[in-house]
Parts: sequence; structure tokens; C-alpha cells
Amino acid sequence: MQRNHFAPRPSGGANPWLPQEVDEAPNADTSPRPATAAAVGPTAPQRGVPAPDQVDQLPVCRRGDRTSDLWVVGAHGGAAESSIAGLVPAWSAANHAWHPGAADAPAHCLVVARTHARGLMAAKAAAKQWASGLVPDVELLGLVLVADAPGRLPKPLRDLAKLISGGYPRTWFLPWTEAWRLGAPPDLATSGREVTSLVNDIHLLTTGAAQGATTRKDYDDGAA
Repeated sequence: MQRNHFAPRPSGGANPWLPQEVDEAPNADTSPRPATAAAVGPTAPQRGVPAPDQVDQLPVCRRGDRTSDLWVVGAHGGAAESSIAGLVPAWSAANHAWHPGAADAPAHCLVVARTHARGLMAAKAAAKQWASGLVPDVELLGLVLVADAPGRLPKPLRDLAKLISGGYPRTWFLPWTEAWRLGAPPDLATSGREVTSLVNDIHLLTTGAAQGATTRKDYDDGAA
């Protein structure tokens, strides 16, 4: 099963914050799709990207003794930062802040946002903060967009998600999870395939080996 990102990412010197032309069938399903571990967007800060207004920037924590295999950075309150961080014991919720590593060992960070307008704009600000060079010693793995409601995104939000995903190396989409809304603790063993696919991808990126109940081949073949 072929899987696509929101839209083609810009190549070369193209500005990731400008909309890209997308050829689609009139009734094509443009809902976000899960990412693969391969980067298709910018993987390092880019010259000329303006920083967001200071009020829109996430705090940058001073380096300390605490480290994590992955910092899950909620771009805004209610982004599901804690739910995603709770899927794997070695992952940590970043409390809506960047946690830099060291020049020779950058920290792995994953930005998380909801798919409502406020969440998407917060994700855009986080990407611009990183891309402008204001976040040192961070390896940004990508963006996770978590559905803010059941069902398909309205077209204006789909279009905005396409644009914003172009500023990240990778983008994953997680559908609405009613159990998280009701306060159930995150449980990888009972999570859907989108969640296990995300965890596998992150393990591939951070350790070079997949982990979880669903393998990459199983997911590509459409296994439940």
C-alpha cells in the first residue's frame, strides 16, 4: 500500500512556508497520511527563515543532567504531549519546551500539535523557531498531528496542515483516540496501527531498529 505525505515538500532552495502546487483528482482524499522514517522535508535550520514573534516561541531549557531518548514537545496546551510520551518509557514529555543536547550529541525532539487552527499555527511557530536557528543542538525528527475531533478534517485545515508540514522533516497523523479523551493511560499494546507505526518509525530514527507489535512490512501491507 502506497502512503503519501500531506503534499510534496519543497526541494532545493524553495521556501517551505509557501504553498506548493498539488495536482489532485477533483474528489481526491487529501487527509493527512502517516509518514515513513525517511525525511522528505528540511533536516536542518535554513538561512533566511524569519523567527516567529517572541510571544509565539517555546522556551529553550538550559542543558541539565536530565536526558531522554526522545523529547515530545507539545506546541501548545492539550497537544497530547503526555499521551504520546507515555507510549514508551524512554520518552519524556518536554512540558512545551525545547531541551537541547550537546553539539556532538543533539537531543532528539518530536513536535506534537492538534489539528485545529490554533494547534496548526502553534506547530508553524515551532517549526519557524527551529528553522531560524534559535534552537541549538536539537535534532528535530518531525511533527505529529493529532486529530482534534473524529472524522475528516475540513478542507481549510487540511490545506493549512499541508503547508505547515512542509517545514518539518517528517509528519505523522494520528486519528482521534476516544480513550485518550476519557483519560485512559496510553498503552502501545492496544493502540491503533498509526500509533504503532509512529513508534516504529521513531525507534528506527533513534536506534536503527524497529520496535512494537506492528512491523513496517505489516503496516505497508495493511495489517490491522
